[in-house]
Amino acid sequence: MDYSKINKSGSAISLPTINRLTPFLSLVHLDYPQILEDEYSGFLSTRMVDDFRDYAVVYFKAFGDRIKYWVTINEPRTLILGGYEVGDMAPGHCTSVSNWTCDAGNSSTEPYIVAHNQLLAHAAAVQLYRRKYQATQKGIIGISMNADWIIPYSSSKGDIQAAKRAIDFTFGWFMDPIYKGDYPENMKRYVGDRLPRFSEQESTMLKGSYDFLGINYYTTQYTLDRIDYSDPRHPNGYDTRVQLSFVRNGQIIGPQTVTLWMTIYPRGLYNLLLYIKDTYQNPLVYITENGLPDSGNYTHSPLEAPPDDESRISYLRDHLISLRRAMRKGANVKGYMVWSLLDGFEWTGGYEWKFGLYYVEHFKAPWIRIPKMSAIWFRKFLKRIS
Repeated sequence: MDYSKINKSGSAISLPTINRLTPFLSLVHLDYPQILEDEYSGFLSTRMVDDFRDYAVVYFKAFGDRIKYWVTINEPRTLILGGYEVGDMAPGHCTSVSNWTCDAGNSSTEPYIVAHNQLLAHAAAVQLYRRKYQATQKGIIGISMNADWIIPYSSSKGDIQAAKRAIDFTFGWFMDPIYKGDYPENMKRYVGDRLPRFSEQESTMLKGSYDFLGINYYTTQYTLDRIDYSDPRHPNGYDTRVQLSFVRNGQIIGPQTVTLWMTIYPRGLYNLLLYIKDTYQNPLVYITENGLPDSGNYTHSPLEAPPDDESRISYLRDHLISLRRAMRKGANVKGYMVWSLLDGFEWTGGYEWKFGLYYVEHFKAPWIRIPKMSAIWFRKFLKRIS
């Protein structure tokens, strides 16, 4: 059975026509209006579920004749990590032991509450779209999740189990509820009463609440077993009882990028896609983000010649090769998107991280768009495969 063409009600759906100009619209990309935070603390409140659904309706009505691919929430875990665990992103909540600058929050409870309400908001929007708009607008709807791949540090039983816990506490945290209506068993075991529970009605609404998955892949890490570690004062990441590392036996897993959170490991995309295929009945997948940051320190002025970003070309080529290998193994992937078309504001990285295929001089001449060598390479690549 092709699960990509069956919605929750069991009705067949056809995939909308897609080409290189087909838009995918994300309803929420990390941030949301300040007034919702001021009025009822945003995603910490169940009120956000109804407000998010009503907000989605505005978009469905206004743009449903043109938008055929809807993403409810982009990277829900990033909002949790930055906004409620570490506290370096809006709204800046955390426990004092994780970041002394936070003046509110509880890193051992709030991340789970926010995730719970994000999941319910997502499912409510999907349920409404399917009931009122999908049949006439002929679109499909899903969610985009950032998913690093995890490799056991060693072949020991403990490290292998630690890798599974790490996947459950990152990707499974959101994937399991929308696939089977409940959180992973590892999360229920190690988080205990701090993990919210879904009612039977909520579980039913969540289960199957996606026509496709958006996957944002950037990097891979090793994981070591730390099963004896537990401290409720620390961020929720410690509930996993693992230690993540880019280094094993003194060797880094792949080339380091300009960001501390990312090394280059293309095979991780292959492994992740096959894991999704084998674990979740091979859903329809679009790679909604994959890209490489650089410092923007090119050998010559971008105004003189296209910036030479050969490392980005190699990154894209190697990840596309891994993607093709996964597809040949049966992974149901139908599209790939580079992050990003333009150099932009990269949250805590500001304008220092340059992810774009096109160079932008944000301060002196932001209206100028200069294609980098990677843009020229990617254009040629698309022509070859079209």
